[in-house]
Amino acid sequence: MRSSVSHKEKSIPQGAKTFKVPFLDLTLQYRAIKSELDQAVQNVIQEQKFILGPEVDACEAAVRDYVSARFACGVSSGTDALLVSLMAEGIGPGDEVITSAYSFFATAGSVARLGATPVLVDIDPVTFNLNPAQIKARITKKTKALIPVHLFGQAAEMDPVLKIAKEHGLAVLEDAAQAIGSEYKGRRVGSLGDYGCFSFFPAKNLGAFGDGGMVVTNDPNRYELLRALRAHGASPTYYHSKIGGNFRLDSLQAAVILVKLKYLDEWTARRNENAALYSRSFAEAGLTEKFVVTPRVTQTRHNFNSYVIRAKERDALAAHLAQHGIGHAIYYPLPLHLQECFAYLGCQKGNFPESEKASREALALPVFPELAREQIEFVIQTIAQFYRS
Repeated sequence: MRSSVSHKEKSIPQGAKTFKVPFLDLTLQYRAIKSELDQAVQNVIQEQKFILGPEVDACEAAVRDYVSARFACGVSSGTDALLVSLMAEGIGPGDEVITSAYSFFATAGSVARLGATPVLVDIDPVTFNLNPAQIKARITKKTKALIPVHLFGQAAEMDPVLKIAKEHGLAVLEDAAQAIGSEYKGRRVGSLGDYGCFSFFPAKNLGAFGDGGMVVTNDPNRYELLRALRAHGASPTYYHSKIGGNFRLDSLQAAVILVKLKYLDEWTARRNENAALYSRSFAEAGLTEKFVVTPRVTQTRHNFNSYVIRAKERDALAAHLAQHGIGHAIYYPLPLHLQECFAYLGCQKGNFPESEKASREALALPVFPELAREQIEFVIQTIAQFYRS
């Protein structure tokens, strides 16, 4: 489906206080499908079924089918998707969970919240994802699960992860918060492990009007446990065999996701077009390898939640972009093992050199679907100007 955003609406905004190229502009997406979104929200208001209403059931079925999983359980956020999945596995004090040293905080933070220990491994320098070759050395008798992260929308190398998990009897929780619709060898991420955890944070490719998330699984027993845990462990209502939490997806967010899901493949295609234009333009400008390393697609489908380059003199370049009205983001300026709250893990600077290198070099550029070609060209010209000077 094509959106109704005109070329004029996508032209570069003018004005001294306005970004010429915003990092993300959700108003363009909203305008294009405003009538559908407004009607969906109004329907929920009229029904007055705000918690786990019919929209949640429909949203779960739609996301389940989209990612090719058997079951889906709507939850309150991507973080809570990780948390409730770990709870379903009985992860707690004394347990260890292996994951990436370079990810959003929620990945390791959810493990720590349950009193378990996040055990970190370094990343592959090309994909920014967990390096499977480093997993076995970190497995102990306390290890209970693995959390591969499909960072920036690029699928992690899942075959070796799943092989190791099977050999050692470990659960696999896919952190697919940034990767809905991405594929590994033709299979949608989230459907490969025991759990697939998604986020509907507004800035995600499939974003709600607030927080929201989803857990998918192919195991009926895990599914029933997830459904109970998201509602304080009750099954049936008011009878609690487990202690869960309030992790429910509300109907307003589910209604928004249902509308937007119809457009997701179109938006993903546009993100890929924008990413391809960036990569070609960087090469044509003579910036690749010498100054900038562009992302490489290593799997069958990348959703380009973020277009992340590695840049020499990254911080100075970021300041230059800001001076010229170009939005950008640094994901992530400090790897997990160097975060103050994880000092108790005993990690030191230099333990995970690729993660530390990524934290110094990674720079995300605007790649949202409504981005105009002229805006991308302006970004390239501005970066070329920085390095030529």
